[in-house]
Amino acid sequence: MQKIGEYALNQTYCTDNIEGMKRLPSNCIDLVVTSPPYDQIRDYEDGLEFNLHEVGEQVYRILKDGGIAAMVIQDQTKDYGKTLTSFKTIIDWCDNIGFKLFECVIYRKHGTEGAWWQYRFRVDHEYMPIFLKGDRPQYFNKDPIKIPSKHGGKMLTGSGNRRTDGTTTETVRRRINKMKCPGTVWNYLMAGDKDPVKRKHPAPFPDKIPLDFIQVFCPKNGIVLDPFMGSGSTAVAAKSLARKFLGFEIVEEYCNIAAERVKNTNHPLTKYL
Repeated sequence: MQKIGEYALNQTYCTDNIEGMKRLPSNCIDLVVTSPPYDQIRDYEDGLEFNLHEVGEQVYRILKDGGIAAMVIQDQTKDYGKTLTSFKTIIDWCDNIGFKLFECVIYRKHGTEGAWWQYRFRVDHEYMPIFLKGDRPQYFNKDPIKIPSKHGGKMLTGSGNRRTDGTTTETVRRRINKMKCPGTVWNYLMAGDKDPVKRKHPAPFPDKIPLDFIQVFCPKNGIVLDPFMGSGSTAVAAKSLARKFLGFEIVEEYCNIAAERVKNTNHPLTKYL
């Protein structure tokens, strides 16, 4: 059984994530994918507390140079104003810890009207900041998450560019690629997971989210960490893609949910490899 520090890989440990990460050696993790229990938007176990700054410090330390930390986060609305937890976290992790913001991707979903439907816009998104340690990602491959082009295979005439002197370059003819980059808005409109075990957790995110991040940023022999493992989506995605993983989760009930889901994930999803 492969270990990293004192922890065996492909396990979720029921412990405080700060203490857990402190027991890991520096520069040992390729990718972090997580979603902290932000802003009391869901009801978690009583007394659950965490410090995102301290989490960020440990995540930065244990990531390899070129490693990536991807987070799913959103802001609560209080007295008609946003808490700004997402933006404050991004600034803190970059200005005070040392990360670069590689990109901030929008997680597009179907929002619910909720109690605010007469007074605010429906919230159809969450933020997914992608933090980079070092100069450039050690691994990046967006081919697996490309989406079909609307006019893929057709010939395009155009692309004339304006020069600095005001004249225009000649137009060109080129064939439109059948697949294209998804850009910075990632749609998970139909990504609800029907797993009854997963639904025991109050705030799971779609398994497709860590699947996408792992394919883009984690090499085939890489290690994925989730310090807020929750329902185990990151672990399930890592196992499905034949990557090694490690997780920390302080609530025992959630640890059991994650372990059961991983146990039920028997075969790699070869279509993603």
